[in-house]
Amino acid sequence: MERIRLVHGNGGRFSHELTERFILKYFTNDLLAPLHDGAQFSVSAGRMAFSTDSYVVQPPFFPGGNIGKLAVCGTVNDLVMNGAIPEYLSCSLILEEGLPFDELDDILATMRDMAEQANIQIVTGDTKVVKKGEVDKIYINTAGVGMIPENIHIGPSYVKPNMDIILSGSIGDHSIAVMGQRFGLELSENIKTDCAPLNHMIQAVLSKVGPQVALLRDPTRGGLGTVLKEIADQSQVGIKIHQSKLVIHDEVQSVCDILGYDPLYLANEGKVVLIVEPSVTDEVLNILHSFPEGREASYIGSTLDKNLGKVGMQTSIGGMRLIDLLGEDQVPRIC
Repeated sequence: MERIRLVHGNGGRFSHELTERFILKYFTNDLLAPLHDGAQFSVSAGRMAFSTDSYVVQPPFFPGGNIGKLAVCGTVNDLVMNGAIPEYLSCSLILEEGLPFDELDDILATMRDMAEQANIQIVTGDTKVVKKGEVDKIYINTAGVGMIPENIHIGPSYVKPNMDIILSGSIGDHSIAVMGQRFGLELSENIKTDCAPLNHMIQAVLSKVGPQVALLRDPTRGGLGTVLKEIADQSQVGIKIHQSKLVIHDEVQSVCDILGYDPLYLANEGKVVLIVEPSVTDEVLNILHSFPEGREASYIGSTLDKNLGKVGMQTSIGGMRLIDLLGEDQVPRIC
């Protein structure tokens, strides 16, 4: 089996071979073709969103995806949370000596597929190879840019009291899928990562009711509970959600019950929290339900003009639970 060697990172013949045999096979486009120190492209007048993230998930392959899927979808979705239409990504790879070429090929093929699904281009990048043991097989950094339509204004400052909170689907799937793979747990085949590019679904919402959407947030690290608390703090509103409105798949809830995890703090990679004017809530839900990524979307609560900076959850048995930021990790880090 062919594997990555340190010479693949020395900038010479083997580096060129790695680029030509694997990377360019999946990412070739007119903007990348010059193989210069950066991509040059025209942008329309207006506001641009720019985001970057690094992906160090272990293991790099898990039910429903791999680190390459995370690397594309994660940065695409970060741009989307700004109300932007993603256009271009960079991709930097840090490869461990000994990584099988077959695994690298699978990851790069997935990145190509996700880029095509999101209708974006990977236009520049870099590759480094380090000694065995200095990274865990492969780390990926992606950065992305996108343009924000003129009538879209997304951010904590636009959140006001008496707005509705919508969650695009179930919570906890990604964390449990990765954790199960890492520790060799025999979990249901239905437990898979929810990782997906959300730009088409969110663009459909914004094209219809964009001015009535105040905030978009993806509940990744820290989970839904942390994101809601951050919103309450940043926007200086109170938040009340209803436990009965949250979608948690039975298989995920069962694992949480057995191991003592709280789904509110599990990471998700294909979900979005939307805060909208109540007048458009039904329309937003109808749009979300028309996409596979949003078929389980639901109204989960609202913002308040009291209890500023606090989040409360009406429990299924009638009590009120105070939701705070995630403290100590309840599960091993999965990204």
